[in-house]
Amino acid sequence: MTTTTTAEVGGKTVALGRAAQQLELKRGEFDLAVQLGLVRTVREDLNARPRVAQEEIERIRSAEGFPEVLRERVRVVGTAEASQLLAVPAHRFTRLARGGHFTPVKCYLNRYRAVVWLYLAEELTDLALRHPQLLNDRQLPKETLARLGAGEDRRPRNWRGRRAAMLLQQTEDPWERAAGIASALDAAHLAEVVTDPYERAYLTRLRPETVRVGPDSPAAREIIERLQLAQDPDEVLWYRMDLAQHLSLARSTRPAPRPMWERPVIDAAATTRPAHVPAPAASSGTLELKRSELLQREPKESGREPAGVGSVGARSAWGEPAGGRPVEARAGHGRLRRGLARLRRPRTAARSTTTAP
Repeated sequence: MTTTTTAEVGGKTVALGRAAQQLELKRGEFDLAVQLGLVRTVREDLNARPRVAQEEIERIRSAEGFPEVLRERVRVVGTAEASQLLAVPAHRFTRLARGGHFTPVKCYLNRYRAVVWLYLAEELTDLALRHPQLLNDRQLPKETLARLGAGEDRRPRNWRGRRAAMLLQQTEDPWERAAGIASALDAAHLAEVVTDPYERAYLTRLRPETVRVGPDSPAAREIIERLQLAQDPDEVLWYRMDLAQHLSLARSTRPAPRPMWERPVIDAAATTRPAHVPAPAASSGTLELKRSELLQREPKESGREPAGVGSVGARSAWGEPAGGRPVEARAGHGRLRRGLARLRRPRTAARSTTTAP
């Protein structure tokens, strides 16, 4: 399987447009070649645009039959050209395609906003050689007749499955692969499978671009976006289960990015502290403990009421509003400074201190 490599890119690389020119392909043909894995792309990281190594271009150009063989492998045909290629009536080819025997590889909207399906010419010829009875028998298979009788059209479903397979083939990153599967589910089903909002946001960020079809208009984009979403209950269940598996692998590789305030905080001190050693007291509790010690020791030394016991002193000593009494506030601060100074000096003998209140 050919994949897109996300790694440190070494050597010369070129942009996708330049690579298409060197491979003598139109841009649509080149994009399809990348999706089919015929051209390998590389990226330095998930935020960088894919590029093509010059070594890869030289490998393709040196192949036998370049560029005709490469062009033939990416040639697509519509219903009219496909019926001519297989030598069957156009209505029979349409019924076979609606019954699920031919899988589209691309689509576009015509001027009437009707979906036009395109098929790989190489696949049609291979299938005709392997199953000639589909083209030669006048009667369609019973399973096909049952689907057509029920009004079922398998082309959109087959196209979605093929698109999911091509998206998985283009990258090795687990989160990008999960985003490719998630693009086939609507918002309600996605929220049920991915309950973490940050993981859903990450999948949306990595979501592949919507298929570009003409004409480019809001109505056309709405049709294509709806076409990319799974419809049948069994199809929806398949994508949900596949997404759950890819999401489990992505989580084991790395977590989805989230804001700093949402990340778990690891206390290094708590992880290294022995179990029998209690955690240190909070800073506010430590401040209250020193304050109470100061208030208990000052009366023993000065024989006076400690600073902060009176209503005015309490507000003044700890910096609270003094109620319009600045002199007492300054006195309270002075008593606090003297008390702190006594605590810093060694207690060799009790001394009596007389200070002016």
